[in-house]
Amino acid sequence: MKIAISGKGGVGKTTLAGTLARVIAASGHKVLAIDADPDANLASAIGFPQEAVAGITPFAEMTDFIQERTGSQKGTYGGMFKLNPRVDDIPDRFSLNRENLKLLVLGTIPEGGGGCYCPESVILKYLLRHILLQRDESIILDMEAGLEHLGRGATRGIDAFIVVVEPGSRSLQTARQIRKLAGDLGVEQVYVVANKIDNDEDRNFVTDNLKEFKILGFLDYDREIVAADRRDQAPFDVNPRMVENVKTIYSNLRAGLKSAE
Repeated sequence: MKIAISGKGGVGKTTLAGTLARVIAASGHKVLAIDADPDANLASAIGFPQEAVAGITPFAEMTDFIQERTGSQKGTYGGMFKLNPRVDDIPDRFSLNRENLKLLVLGTIPEGGGGCYCPESVILKYLLRHILLQRDESIILDMEAGLEHLGRGATRGIDAFIVVVEPGSRSLQTARQIRKLAGDLGVEQVYVVANKIDNDEDRNFVTDNLKEFKILGFLDYDREIVAADRRDQAPFDVNPRMVENVKTIYSNLRAGLKSAE
C-alpha cells in the first residue's frame, strides 16, 4: 500500500503519518516512510531517538552526492546534468532504520533563477517515482499541501491520498484544493481523516461540509498527544487509544481501496 498524507499545516498529518507507519510495521509489513515536508518532524512522530534525529541530513541538502549522481556543477542553474540519475540505492543507503521500518527525509527543493528545473528537483522527483513504482514496501509519504514534490509519473504508484483536516473552514478548503491537485495528477482515491475532534459538533461540522469525501475516521483532540510531543515521545508508544483509532483508519482504508478495484 502506497499512501500520500497531506493537509494544512498544523492539522496533525505528521502525527497520523508516523502512527500509521508504526501500525503497519507492527502488523509485520516492511514500511518506508518518506518525510517530504519542509517542516520535517516525521522522525520524532515515528519514535526515533533525539540523537538519531539530530544526525539526519535531508537528502536535498546532500549537495556533493547530488552533483556526483547528476553530473551538475555547484551553484549553476540551467547547465547540463543527467535527467535519469541512479537512485535505486538511495532509500537503503540514507534511511534511518528501526525494526522493519525505514525513514528517508527528503527536505526542501531549493529555488533558483525564478524557477527550479535544477538537479535537486530532478533527482528528488526521479527518486520519488522510483520509490512509488519500484519499491515493494508499504510507503507512507508525509507531504505539504502543495504537492510540489510530485509529478504525474510518480503519482501512478500512489494508491490513495489521505487529507488530514481539523474542524475549521480553512482546513476544509485546503482539503478541497488538495483533492483537485490530486485529481489533476491522476489520483482518484482521496480520503479524509478528521483530527482534533472534541465533540459531536466538531464531527458533524466535518461530515456535513465534506460530503464529497470518503471519511476514514476521526481522531479525538487529546492533551496527551500534546504532552507526548513535549516529551519527544511518539504517540504510538504512549497513547493506546490513538493507536486503536489509527488501526481502524488503516482497516477502513484497505476496505475502501479493495472496493474501488
